[in-house]
Amino acid sequence: MDLLKAAEENTPKKPKKYPFYYKFFSLLSVVRGYNIVIIVIAQYLASIFIFAPEKSLRGVLLSLDLYLIVLATICVIASGYIINNFYDVDKDKINKPQKTKLDSIVTQQTKLYIYFTLNFLGFAFAFFVSWKAAVFFAVYIFSIWFYSHKLRHYPLVKLFSAAILALLPFFVIFVYYRNFSTIIFTHACFLFFILLIRELIKDLETMQGDIVSNYMTLPIKYGERFTKTLITLIVFLTIPPISFLLKYPEIGLMKYYFYFSAIVLLVFLILLWQSNTKKNYMLLHTILKLLIIAGVFSLAFIDTSVIIKRIL
Repeated sequence: MDLLKAAEENTPKKPKKYPFYYKFFSLLSVVRGYNIVIIVIAQYLASIFIFAPEKSLRGVLLSLDLYLIVLATICVIASGYIINNFYDVDKDKINKPQKTKLDSIVTQQTKLYIYFTLNFLGFAFAFFVSWKAAVFFAVYIFSIWFYSHKLRHYPLVKLFSAAILALLPFFVIFVYYRNFSTIIFTHACFLFFILLIRELIKDLETMQGDIVSNYMTLPIKYGERFTKTLITLIVFLTIPPISFLLKYPEIGLMKYYFYFSAIVLLVFLILLWQSNTKKNYMLLHTILKLLIIAGVFSLAFIDTSVIIKRIL
C-alpha cells in the first residue's frame, strides 16, 4: 500500500527506544484523546436530553446499541486523527513543533497499523448494531480519508467538509433515535456555524506552516482580511438560530448558554479584528473550544427536572 510505503520511508531505520508510557502519551496526543472524551460526553448528553428525553436514564446508559455506536465513533474518530497526523506531519513541524516531537515517538508505520485496526474495529462495532450503521461508518471512514488525502487541498471544500465531518458523530445518534425536530435541526445549524468559524481560525493560526508546506487555505489564497470578513458574516449567521431557540421553552436553562454565546461571539469579533499574530489566533481558537465544551455540558440544563428525576 502507498500509505505503508510512505510510512516506511518516513520512519528512521533505527528508531530511538522509548518506555511504554511515552508511547502511550504520544499516541494519546496523536488521536487527541481529550477531544474524543468531549465527543463521547456530548453523544451521551445529547441522547439523554435531546434525542431520547422520554427514555429513562438507565435505559439510555445501558443501551447496548448506543454503547456500540459510541465505541465505533471513538475508533473512527481516533483513526481520523491518525490519518490527518500522517498527512500533516511536515506542516505540523512548523505549526506545532512541541506536539510533533511528542507525536513522533510512535513511528509513522505503527500509526498506520493502528489506523487500519481502529477502522476495522469501528466497522465491526457498527455492524453489531445493524448493517445500516455499518454502511454509515464505512462511508464515514472513507470520507475522513478522502478529506485528508484530497478535499483539504481545496480551501472552500475543506472548510465545509471539515465542519460536516465534525457533525457526523451527532448525526448518527440523531438517526439512531429517529428524533426529527425543528429544535434539533436549528441547534445543529448553530453548531455547524461555530465549527466553520473554528476551521477558519485554525487556518489563520497555521498560516506560517501552510505557506512553507505549499498548503492552500482561504487565508493564503484570499488574505487575512477576506477571511476575517467571512468569519464576521458567519458569526452574524448564528443570530437567527440563537433567536429561534430562545423562543422555545423546551430548551430550559440552556437559554443562558445561548445568551452567553451571543456575548462571547461579540467579544470574539472585536478580538478577531485586532488580531494579527499566531498567538492572537490561538487565543481565539481556545475561546471557540471553550464555547463548544460549554455547549456540550449545558445540554444537561435543557430540563433540570430530568436530572432530579433520573439521578436522584
